[in-house]
Amino acid sequence: MTSADTPLRPCHGPAAEQDAPRRGRPRSEAAEQAIYGAVEKLMEDGLGLSELSIERIAAEAGVGKATIYRRWPNKEALLVDVVARLEEPMPPPAGPTYRDDLINAVDYMRRRGLIKRTRWVVKSALGQMNTWPELKQVYHERVVHPRRAMIREIVRRGVAAGELRADVDVELLCELLIGPILVRTVLWDDAPLDDPDLPRQMVDAALQGIAADRARN
Repeated sequence: MTSADTPLRPCHGPAAEQDAPRRGRPRSEAAEQAIYGAVEKLMEDGLGLSELSIERIAAEAGVGKATIYRRWPNKEALLVDVVARLEEPMPPPAGPTYRDDLINAVDYMRRRGLIKRTRWVVKSALGQMNTWPELKQVYHERVVHPRRAMIREIVRRGVAAGELRADVDVELLCELLIGPILVRTVLWDDAPLDDPDLPRQMVDAALQGIAADRARN
């Protein structure tokens, strides 16, 4: 029997998975979820961005490297998507007052900070910003800018209502109100975040210093 007549043996495992014809969107989505989950798991285990490799991610996900490369051109592109995916958008303001919205915004950041993998992602992303322009750009576009815009909107509502001083720069007011929770979630690993009343304490402490002086009205 010639080599041309030799029957092909069935393949199993990652190689077969990456070479088999694609059978529609559900399979594609399942593979992507497995890849995302593998990166998140490796990150939770404490691996740095430089330690992650396509080989390691593929092994953890149970897929072939080609499965990853069909979706992302390189490791950097994959990790950018992972960072953006883990940072869920802040819920829209629901009121009834600007103070309630500020407390809810700070509480959102507090709760996100309690999630181990999110704290790792934020710290790692910030640490890589200056050496990884693509990550910096995407992180700012998908995470930083939308959050800043929402906080800015809330603060402007407070100024328009006469509850916050109009003579202070809006950006500075935003930093005074959001800065404390960012310090705890990003810079201070041992800072407590488990007190659900912490957002109210932070917001009210700031408002006592920037609230309009009603005695002059």
